Amino acid sequence: MIGNFFFPAMALLFFVVPNAEVAQDPTLATVAVAQLALFAVMSTSLFSYGTGVAEDRALPFDAYQRTLPAAAAPRTAGRIVNGVIWTAAALVPVVLIGALLTEASLSFWRFALGFLVVLAISVPFTLMGLAIGYSLPAKAALAVVQLTLFPLAFAGGLFLPPETFPRWLDVISQGLPSRAGRDLLAQILTGEGSAALALPVLLVWTLVFAALTVWAYRRDEGRRFR
Repeated sequence: MIGNFFFPAMALLFFVVPNAEVAQDPTLATVAVAQLALFAVMSTSLFSYGTGVAEDRALPFDAYQRTLPAAAAPRTAGRIVNGVIWTAAALVPVVLIGALLTEASLSFWRFALGFLVVLAISVPFTLMGLAIGYSLPAKAALAVVQLTLFPLAFAGGLFLPPETFPRWLDVISQGLPSRAGRDLLAQILTGEGSAALALPVLLVWTLVFAALTVWAYRRDEGRRFR
């Protein structure tokens, strides 16, 4: 979990803050902070649920919990609430560095709306993490999360502006949940840019990952508790 706090904040501190062209421009700085905030959310969601669920499945207590008469919903709700808390906490270092060391600025209502949108954008990544966690053992889940997170972040325009992408990468990027989240957040926070595809893309990925999560959970339950 330390990496979820450390890496996005350090990336902002070392790569955005020293770049006066970005850090001193209110719009560019706001977008840069938003991109790394979204990366923090992705990282927290994938590691909390992807590796966290896989590790919990290996514990005897998890098997015991599944023998109880309670449905899976309370356990899942507890995981989600815990993840939301960690997600909100992961945003704090990035937001503080952006507010104190760059010209990024937002009105209160944009900040509040942006925070809610970030939490909403975390949903498909939460479901993706759950699908990984219920599908794989802990070591494999960790490897898959690591191999998924950074390509998604890079191709989604969280490290480099999508405007710098070659045409072929830009086309692929627009179909990714990371790019959709980035575009939606940037438009809400700055009022600039286009996010016409963002909501449909996020909805499709949310449905896909929800279906995968249900399938993975039932498959895991069928294998271990027949």
